[in-house]
Amino acid sequence: MRKLLLFSLLNLYLFANIFGQERSFQIYNEDGKKVSYKIMSKSAVKADVVFFGENHNDPISHWLQLELTKSLFEKHAENLMLGAEMLESDDQIKLDEYLLGFIREKDFEKEAKIWVNHKTDYRPLLSFAKENKIHFVATNIPRRFASMVYRFGIDTLEYLPPSSKQFIAPLPIDYDTSLHCYKEISVMAEGHGGENLPKSQAIKDATMAYFIHKNMKENTKFLHYNGSYHSRFHESIMWYLLQLNSDLDILTIEVVEQSDITEFDKELIGNADYFIVIYGSAIYFHLCPIGLHRISVYFYFWWLFG
Repeated sequence: MRKLLLFSLLNLYLFANIFGQERSFQIYNEDGKKVSYKIMSKSAVKADVVFFGENHNDPISHWLQLELTKSLFEKHAENLMLGAEMLESDDQIKLDEYLLGFIREKDFEKEAKIWVNHKTDYRPLLSFAKENKIHFVATNIPRRFASMVYRFGIDTLEYLPPSSKQFIAPLPIDYDTSLHCYKEISVMAEGHGGENLPKSQAIKDATMAYFIHKNMKENTKFLHYNGSYHSRFHESIMWYLLQLNSDLDILTIEVVEQSDITEFDKELIGNADYFIVIYGSAIYFHLCPIGLHRISVYFYFWWLFG
């Protein structure tokens, strides 16, 4: 209850700050040039897989996710497939039962391991999928297994029974220590968790890639919602997915925060194909002077152990 209240207060504060601005966001392409939503959505339509890297608690992210979903559905119809980090693979049966109308929404939300901000931020995506009969994939690893990796090491997963392994990417997974995404998470965590922390991130990425690949068919166009870190640098989930199918045309979108959305931070070039720049959330900077990157790490610890 306390977590839900905190997220509600965060969103309320964000709405008050963001929509008080003359313009709430600006889209930039991979070269840092301003572009329209129409241009970004046209590019997304051409891709086989689109990763929408969100800020988990930002209302602009979630509003644009739904808008892009509608744009892609308008073009791809029954060939569109959706997936999300926010739903865990062992909840797929419950998700299917809900989307097919066999169980009520309140029963799905009670039994599935939904996030604390599900009702405000992810329920609209599921509702759209249900209304339009779009297949939705719960791609993430069950958090108990990611927690196992963090506490005991990735080799522990090998001892799980086959009934548990069906919810994880086939083992052993490749783990490339040179990937920037895993080196940076260790730096942000300031050594906490040792090698197990980035490996617990890697098993998540590998599992999400596995279930995207497993569910895609010949004409499928896949839109995946995930935290921005899971597709930044064209690595993480994307790196694992390309190991499974190197022919995929993949597009990445990343939501970033800046104090001034009219000027693009050139240091971000190379992180994604498109950037949705929003105003930096004052609540983060005032209440959390430790910085946004570390907040992402703390949110991850909440996901592991919350």
